[in-house]
Amino acid sequence: MGAGMVIIGAGECGARAAVALREHGYDGPVTLVGAERHLPYERPPLSKEAMAADDPQAKTIADHARLAAHRIDFMPETAATGIDRHARRVLLGSGTDLAYERLLIATGATPRRLPFAHGPRMAYLRTFDDALAIRRHLGPGRSIAIVGGGFIGLELAAAARRLGAEVTLIEAQPRILMRGVPQEIAAVIDTRHRAEGVELVTGDGIADMTDDGACVTLHLASGRRVEADLAIIGIGAAPATDLAHSAGLAVEDGIAVDEYLRTSDPDIFAAGDCCSFPLALYGGRRVRLEAWRNAQEQGTLAARNMLGHAEPHSAVPWFWTDQYDLGLQIAGLCDEGGHVVRRDLGEDAFILFHLADDGRLVAASGIGQGTAVAKDIRLAEMLIARSAKPDARHLASPAIRLKTLLAA
Repeated sequence: MGAGMVIIGAGECGARAAVALREHGYDGPVTLVGAERHLPYERPPLSKEAMAADDPQAKTIADHARLAAHRIDFMPETAATGIDRHARRVLLGSGTDLAYERLLIATGATPRRLPFAHGPRMAYLRTFDDALAIRRHLGPGRSIAIVGGGFIGLELAAAARRLGAEVTLIEAQPRILMRGVPQEIAAVIDTRHRAEGVELVTGDGIADMTDDGACVTLHLASGRRVEADLAIIGIGAAPATDLAHSAGLAVEDGIAVDEYLRTSDPDIFAAGDCCSFPLALYGGRRVRLEAWRNAQEQGTLAARNMLGHAEPHSAVPWFWTDQYDLGLQIAGLCDEGGHVVRRDLGEDAFILFHLADDGRLVAASGIGQGTAVAKDIRLAEMLIARSAKPDARHLASPAIRLKTLLAA
């Protein structure tokens, strides 16, 4: 078999890219290399539905039949150990290698580690197997400590409470959701978690953790001790860049790619959580996004550009989380806007519009029951994509439909 398209990483991004190559007419070999034993699956449910379910199941992106129908050679439980750019080959842990015409690195990210968190009752969540291991500890009469007040930590706290476990969440920053979520929205999430019985400890870091086999003890910087049956560490993720770095590719808070998702080697692309890329909407600001939709979009875009389409990345960043029955959505980058306008939607739902100094709408963040803010966030996303400068008074008034601003 001759050289074809090789994709390292069989998650959301890599699997979407493999399928997209076929959908866009590529007829040569397509090989999808995955380190895990599972078929490609979605990761967002791991801290939500899969965690709270009685019988957790991975939400598969592509099953064996679909992979076969698209003639994708899927290699599970296979580690890529190196890239020989001169010979255009991917080196595998088995001692074999794969020739490539174009290569996509979609290795995602790995949980950031605490140097002293390595006992059997200290867990990280990245894979479905991680989720299964954590799920066994959740239930009535169990105590769970969660380190980190970001999306993952809070989603896990909600799932653990739903299953009857006692939960203490520790966040070193002054509040939860410090990264990218406005304080006004974070306060709603904070109040809801406390009402559900979660003990939130903010402004206090972890000095040490010990595991005596019976329980894990978290020693906080303040001197407080928290004992739990299980400690889950959710302090963010680091891009998986080892392969790129050892191959001599440019790395800048992730594998550095251009607007076409090309690395510093024009025959190697990178996409998803592992790469940083320029956002034209924000003056070429280089960002790295750990987001489900970004992985989907970039996987498909990378496939097209591997085939020579030369389409620049133009999508507006979008993030979401479910907390109990609350839905939080953000379009754009909130830290780009210094002026904030609030629109109340009723029944405690509201949206914050973030405006740059020149009046451009650069982000919208909202929270409400279920999908209460989804439609308006989608319309705001379209306004952001157009670099629109809507009147702040119109944004604030619920009587003026956002859809009318698109025609302005």
